[in-house]
Amino acid sequence: MPMAIPDAVQGLERELRRVFGSRLQSLSMYGLRARPAHDPHDSHGGHGHAAPPTRTLAVIESLTADDLRACATSVESWHEAGLATPLLVAAGEFERSLDAFPLEFGAILADHVVVSGRAPFDSATVDPADVRRACEVQARSHLIHLREGFLETRGNGGALAVLVVRSAAAFAGLVSSFARLDGHAANDEATAARHVERMLGVAAGQITEVTRLAGTDDISSEEAARIFPGYLDAVQRLVARVDQWSAR
Repeated sequence: MPMAIPDAVQGLERELRRVFGSRLQSLSMYGLRARPAHDPHDSHGGHGHAAPPTRTLAVIESLTADDLRACATSVESWHEAGLATPLLVAAGEFERSLDAFPLEFGAILADHVVVSGRAPFDSATVDPADVRRACEVQARSHLIHLREGFLETRGNGGALAVLVVRSAAAFAGLVSSFARLDGHAANDEATAARHVERMLGVAAGQITEVTRLAGTDDISSEEAARIFPGYLDAVQRLVARVDQWSAR
């Protein structure tokens, strides 16, 4: 069954068409399966999840500074309508950037719906070697910054809670990338997290509990103190898995 296109996205398509005319080759929504289900009656853990903005990517035949100025006047209204600022790429730019952004653009390839125009990514593929290198950079960077962030909390529970919550989205993205690289076509971040838990041999929930915090407003100091050791251990295990890949 085709996915219904939100009114806000249809309005975005009309505005982009007004700016670019026939130069607008396609508009797609992406990151749809990764969006957490939002239940206004769910008070899980005492903290709710804000509905994430709808992300879109527009392929344009050509882009100029005047085009960007014309679009900039609409950004506030797009945000008010629940849209993220659209990702604008020139024709051919996406494919040429796959080796530079294999995780980010690979995630779009794996989870998108074409809103209008021709399918923009039919011939696009990501080289697994590029994904492995990007995973290594991201995993090692996440570990270093997680350790640094913990030191900067100076033992303050509230600061630790902020660290865990603010880093959860990046960790969820890293986990999804590892799952795809391991051959698991994850339908959402929760199933990706469970796959990586099995892959690393960690306790059930050790990774899932952190990834579900992406988009969370806050958690208690006590919860952060309970979660952090397993979180740090999981990131260290991801880095160790990267070392195994590099040794092959």
